[in-house]
Amino acid sequence: MYDGACLSEPTRLQRAVGELRVTVKRFGSETVLDELRQVGCLKARFPRCIVPGWKDVVMLNTGGGVAGGDRLDLSIGVGEGGQATIAAQAAERFYRARTSDAPSRVRTRLTVAAGAALEWLPQETILFDRCALDRRLDVDLAPDARFLGVETVVFGRTAMGERVQQGWLRDLIRVRRGGELLLHDAIRLDGEIDAALQRPAVGGGARVVATLAYAAPDAGDKLEAVRTAFGAAEAGASVWNGMLIARILGADSASVRGTVVAVLAILRDARPLPRVWLC
Repeated sequence: MYDGACLSEPTRLQRAVGELRVTVKRFGSETVLDELRQVGCLKARFPRCIVPGWKDVVMLNTGGGVAGGDRLDLSIGVGEGGQATIAAQAAERFYRARTSDAPSRVRTRLTVAAGAALEWLPQETILFDRCALDRRLDVDLAPDARFLGVETVVFGRTAMGERVQQGWLRDLIRVRRGGELLLHDAIRLDGEIDAALQRPAVGGGARVVATLAYAAPDAGDKLEAVRTAFGAAEAGASVWNGMLIARILGADSASVRGTVVAVLAILRDARPLPRVWLC
């Protein structure tokens, strides 16, 4: 006999919960898997390495996108002397949230030990109209660790005629080296997002925003080459405290991705991108 609750009652709608924890370590001349924990919709796969000494990790969200109220927690650690590249199988989609939904919650913590290197190379984050997203990326580096990260946010797919007219976005990137805060980059948009992006001081009409961070001893040496790689793109880059930050704006994800790939080629010394980037 059925109970008194309606199966479609909003408070009872199923929400995705995922947890992924991956740690790698140095073993001889190679970087190998040390720990893996997969819960719910988040999974990791380990394709055959492309470059000797580097461990490639591909993240998957079997939920097929993120909806209001979903909760995703990721933790990636690279042990002393290890080298790892983290990529995502595809672009992540954040769908329209109902007014009664809590924002999608995504928390990512990256830890890089002494003498280690980590590349954080997810593909694009695609926002849908009326989405609600609260996302944080925290990076903790040892004093001599190296880090390269990219985050690209797409405000509606241009080819599909989409625009994020309204929504709620809190996006925070923090990078610390030896406990000292190097970067606190926060995006806060809510309400009429598309109108806000038209303002010169916000997006100047751009629909795609990419942020790259490169923390390494040779960050200053890469600056001019990165600026040259921008070409005619609307972009800028600066270096301080041993970290290079670049921001790229564009009207569509294809053009921005092309610029991002050109910059990554410089910052990664022309090593091939993860195979999922070529799909």
